[in-house]
Amino acid sequence: MSTLHDRLTVIDGLIISDFGPEIFREMRKGGITAANCTCCVWDNFTETMRNIAKWKGWFRDHGDLITQVRTTADIALAKREGKTGIILGWQNTTAIEDRLEYLELFHELGVRIVQMTYNTQNFVGSGCYESRDSGLSDFGRDVVAEMNRLGILCDLSHVGPKTSEDVITASKQRVAYSHCLPAGLKAHPRNKSDEQLRFIAERDGFVGVTMFPPFLAKGPAATVDDYVQAMDYVIDLVGEDKVGVGTDFTQGFDKPFFDWITHDKGTGRKLTDFGPVINPEGFREIADFPNLTAAMERRGWSAGRIEKVMGANWLQLLRDVWGA
Repeated sequence: MSTLHDRLTVIDGLIISDFGPEIFREMRKGGITAANCTCCVWDNFTETMRNIAKWKGWFRDHGDLITQVRTTADIALAKREGKTGIILGWQNTTAIEDRLEYLELFHELGVRIVQMTYNTQNFVGSGCYESRDSGLSDFGRDVVAEMNRLGILCDLSHVGPKTSEDVITASKQRVAYSHCLPAGLKAHPRNKSDEQLRFIAERDGFVGVTMFPPFLAKGPAATVDDYVQAMDYVIDLVGEDKVGVGTDFTQGFDKPFFDWITHDKGTGRKLTDFGPVINPEGFREIADFPNLTAAMERRGWSAGRIEKVMGANWLQLLRDVWGA
């Protein structure tokens, strides 16, 4: 008899692990149906193209484990075939440099989720560690409009508060914080205030809740139950139909990677110090995903709520934005 977790469509709104066959096998062990997998952080056009070329090779060589997702029908197919669907996503718009027309090229290659800025200022707007958030630029408004036209989800997780507000109001499509935590549980530049969470939800946006330990109240001492508690906090603010999972798993990476992501453009000024990145007890690795479902059951969540938060809400958001 299958468990509830086995029956679920499980969607992780953000994974940025050391991708390769070992991580793909972990995804299968964890029963992940689909995940937004980062292929651009500080990367420019050429570097991002190389990253996508690497993914194309993985789709070819590890087709027994993973498959590329372009539509929500591809997610349903991945579930039926026992594979993990990979959504190519970015955590920055640096890959298009200053050329709006590049967005369509990347959409053709399968990029479906794009974060507007990563921590600092770019051509589009400001990040959450920028000392002055100047808001969405005029070029950024063109980028939002083009993403709306193509069917690419606007992600605001690492984006500054003013720029986020501007994108939420400018976008004609639903937008998301794919991986964030509430500042009400821990004050941190990457966490979102109650007001910010309500603002996005009231405009039909979406909140993916992360378990990245530096942003959790208990830090590296947190457990999977603390992660579910943070989800409950967000659900109390925005409702259970607007919330999903966005773990921000960094599995397989060590100090050089964390140095790269915590410096401006990878090599500039130091933006933040994470300290030890130890994932919540009970949810240390991607293969531990069934423990998250079990923790939701332990907290007394209904099967219906678990189904929504573990994937159904993401599926609806992506269908709305992608149009398929």
